[in-house]
Amino acid sequence: MPEDNAKTEPLKRWSFDRKRPLVDQVYDDLRQRILAFELAPDASLSRQDLSEHYGVSQTPLRDAIGKLERDGLVEIYPQSKTVVTRIDVGLVRETQFMRTAFEVEIVGMLAADPGKSKIAPAEESVERMRWTLQRDPGFDEFNRLDKEFHRNLYAAADKLGLYEVVESRSGQLDRIRRLHLQMREESKSAEVVADHARIVSAIRTSDVENARAAMRVHLSGTLSRLDKLRERFPGCFA
Repeated sequence: MPEDNAKTEPLKRWSFDRKRPLVDQVYDDLRQRILAFELAPDASLSRQDLSEHYGVSQTPLRDAIGKLERDGLVEIYPQSKTVVTRIDVGLVRETQFMRTAFEVEIVGMLAADPGKSKIAPAEESVERMRWTLQRDPGFDEFNRLDKEFHRNLYAAADKLGLYEVVESRSGQLDRIRRLHLQMREESKSAEVVADHARIVSAIRTSDVENARAAMRVHLSGTLSRLDKLRERFPGCFA
């Protein structure tokens, strides 16, 4: 994770799972390292070094990097180099606009639905997050539980396809969220859990308007700190 300026850290040792497509594994690994700032903005990716590190030919590596380019996480300069992009605030706002539109509508649908059994997994996610907070979790674990909560809401509304759309566009936003954690605002994690609890409570009590309002407030949190993040980590932003 970056301090005042992002810096590149060496890739860790890697081994692949023979049960999964090689391209997907290389893509997933590189994507996670970009989101974790192990591969920082402006870092140049050597295809030769990556090929040796992963033990793969140029073809699956090229395909994996192509997927990262579609995510907006790298920029490819033909016959020259591949560079990790800086965070594009415009893309972040666009993704958040789409996510807010989807999730505000989803929680409204769930609150209006008289059958509440489908929200049980989301409620369980809240309890897991509460328990995890007591153990001072790192970003990766807390982020996994946060995503699990939101995915469970999409699943409850039978809209998992929309969740996949949001996830495919979330790379820039996920980097913002990690920087937000780097600010070390101690109340942030507890605030997220409290937001989740308010959302599921409003759904459980069939309070459509409060469910929608709680989701809007929840999703506005990180973007409301954009100016502070840009000031603290100027080298991470375009």
